[in-house]
Amino acid sequence: MKLLKDILYGVHLTAVSGTTSCDVASVRFDSREVQKGDAFVAIKGTLTDGHKYIDVVVSAGARAIICEQLPANMVDDVTYVQVENGNQALALMASNYYDTPSKNLKLVGVTGTNGKTTVSSLLYQLFKKAGYKVGLLSTIKIMVDDTEYPTKHTTPDALVINKHLQLMNDAGVEFCFMEVSSHGIHQKRTEGLVFEGAIFTNLSHDHLDYHKTFAEYRDTKKILFDQLPKKAFALTNIDDKNGLVMLQNTKARKYTYALKNYADYRAQVLENQFDGQLLKINDNELWIKLIGQFNAYNMLAIYATADLLGLEKIETLRLLSELDNVDGRFQYYISKNKITAIVDYAHTPDALKNVLETINTLRTGNENVITVVGCGGDRDRSKRPVMGNIASEMSNKVIFTSDNPRTESPSEIIAEMEAGVEPQHVKKILSIENREQAIKTACQLANDNDIILVAGKGHETYQETNGVRIDFDDFKIVKELLNSLDK
Repeated sequence: MKLLKDILYGVHLTAVSGTTSCDVASVRFDSREVQKGDAFVAIKGTLTDGHKYIDVVVSAGARAIICEQLPANMVDDVTYVQVENGNQALALMASNYYDTPSKNLKLVGVTGTNGKTTVSSLLYQLFKKAGYKVGLLSTIKIMVDDTEYPTKHTTPDALVINKHLQLMNDAGVEFCFMEVSSHGIHQKRTEGLVFEGAIFTNLSHDHLDYHKTFAEYRDTKKILFDQLPKKAFALTNIDDKNGLVMLQNTKARKYTYALKNYADYRAQVLENQFDGQLLKINDNELWIKLIGQFNAYNMLAIYATADLLGLEKIETLRLLSELDNVDGRFQYYISKNKITAIVDYAHTPDALKNVLETINTLRTGNENVITVVGCGGDRDRSKRPVMGNIASEMSNKVIFTSDNPRTESPSEIIAEMEAGVEPQHVKKILSIENREQAIKTACQLANDNDIILVAGKGHETYQETNGVRIDFDDFKIVKELLNSLDK
């Protein structure tokens, strides 16, 4: 039990009915989870409005209601608190309820269109190898040192974030690396968190179904840097034209990294092969297991972050050379017939282009590149023809297929991708709605030494259609199919 007035510390209140000196058992924003003595925060979401369920949660025994609009009928012995922004209130209340756990560890946020998962996951891996207790909040999983917890969103809700940060406190975790999405920032999920630093990877076309304009998407990312305290660091990729924008209003210490421009941290790709690449980072050469220029940027960001957090430079370089790829990020398998299958999360135009550019720089020219790709339903439609164009231009053969169609028609999504294919590339295209059949067809079309790219889902192990998820693992499926063909 905690006093409501303590949980509300820092929240901007516009009206209060009842006492805030009452005990609260827990904080909830899902009406289905409310129990006797809880405080319920009514959130105006994209699908539903929590204000509709105030009567329901009061009947369930809620002790306090935090809302943007006070209900017409208020029940005695229930405290009603009006706030300006429900999402912000929830985040601050979550932090207060769990005793501001972020202040007890060094929390680093990673934001950008591509690279968030790789950078945060490999920072976790590197600091673990360096002997520290480490936390991770990522798309793939939540880690409290060695204990794994499942996750559903890039940036979990504020209660989940602070609950796991408190678990990290209990476990003696010193560093935590966290993916910070534009959705999470816009929905105030990171309010109340105390960051030691923030990293900007890059910015390209994505989430315009949510943010409407690219400028809004960019400026939402920038909020993470605007809110950093003076003692924190702000690390940005200045090869990206939006990199310096992130630093414009930050009070934090400013640092830059780049492959092409002068920066505080610089790297150069000396050699690139399928089994890794040779990098030169600030005059030190090292071999890493991850390939592609995009991973050179990721590794440079990791090196810079480790340095800013106080790790010894030579030790960091040694540990970088030991890091393994993240599941679903340029994860590859080579069959007995030397057919290379690559599974990558590339679900944006820029990410797909980066992966195909990497493949095309590594191939001899005698192999065919066969790309299997789709676009998610109920998401940014404007990127579909762009991705169709990139895939068809940079591959020898392309199979358009389903990728979490959700409530949309798979055939209509594919048609929008086909609309981006230029006339000279039309003969390269096949369209197969069933994703497993599309991957099977790619395997059957591949000859010895060919390269198959299965893009879009990466680490995801499900396919979602009309609210129903079925088990579906791109890497497992393509590996099994290639092995069966070998036999």
